[in-house]
Amino acid sequence: MRLVHLGNVLVDVVAAVPAIPPRGGDVLASRMGAMVGGGFNLMVAAVRHGAPVDYGGAHGTGPFGDLIRDALGRAGIRMLQPRRRPSDSGVVAVLVDGTGERTLISSPAAVTGPTADELAQVRPGAGDIVSITGYGLLEPASRTALLDWLPRLPSGVLVALDPGPLAPTAQPAALAAVVARADWVSTSAREAAEMTGVNDPVTAATALAGRTRRGALVRTGAAGCVLAEAGTAARVVPAHPVRPIDTTGAGDTHTGVLLAGLLAGRPAPVAARIANAAAAFAVTRPGPATAPTAAELDAFLATQG
Repeated sequence: MRLVHLGNVLVDVVAAVPAIPPRGGDVLASRMGAMVGGGFNLMVAAVRHGAPVDYGGAHGTGPFGDLIRDALGRAGIRMLQPRRRPSDSGVVAVLVDGTGERTLISSPAAVTGPTADELAQVRPGAGDIVSITGYGLLEPASRTALLDWLPRLPSGVLVALDPGPLAPTAQPAALAAVVARADWVSTSAREAAEMTGVNDPVTAATALAGRTRRGALVRTGAAGCVLAEAGTAARVVPAHPVRPIDTTGAGDTHTGVLLAGLLAGRPAPVAARIANAAAAFAVTRPGPATAPTAAELDAFLATQG
């Protein structure tokens, strides 16, 4: 059994700044650099917690694609697609302010998901988890390809969706179609509110769980998360208090560790508790792919009392 991720791997150009500059302004960054992120964050988190992971998304021809292929290879993640020609992979400008909050600007290539021909190369089997993000629904050709491919998956293939910040308002109908096939939805509180029309995370998680085959998880930042399994009452899973340095990739870390736990057969509440701890650890280190290994997480938990 394996995790197959379809969300794009990108290059993040990250700048740490004291505050987001005003329109027309300038600000001096304390650090700045390019690193592989996007779907890479989720996959690395899953690999570090024992999951075999394949990348079924696109990777382009050019310097960004080269960075991505090198990072995937070093992480032990298998690529299912040949490099896409003639375009390069997507890039995202990430501004991290003094509170650790990040603001993103994504290139068009960042939201171009697999084509129909590329999805035809992805053949998951029973027990595998296919991980999808809402970014794959933003570009028309990718959206059409995914909505055609998804219903034809064998029923034994689990589907996990992270809707992301744009799809709930940009493509609500397409997102609803993916939710209906999803076994699990893992989302931020803001995205859950946009998808359900309710601000309370517990109520939103319950509503989302009723639309899926198994359940929903709503990430609530420093408060932890809310887990709602289909047919059961939602429960709050508390977080571990830390002082955040960089929240970039924290949601991906949470989802990757959660899916690794589900793939290993852990009950959802146990997988959610481990994911909370992993996300708390991740925000104490700068950079996007900061998920802890299992050993690092054990050491972190030992300090929590």
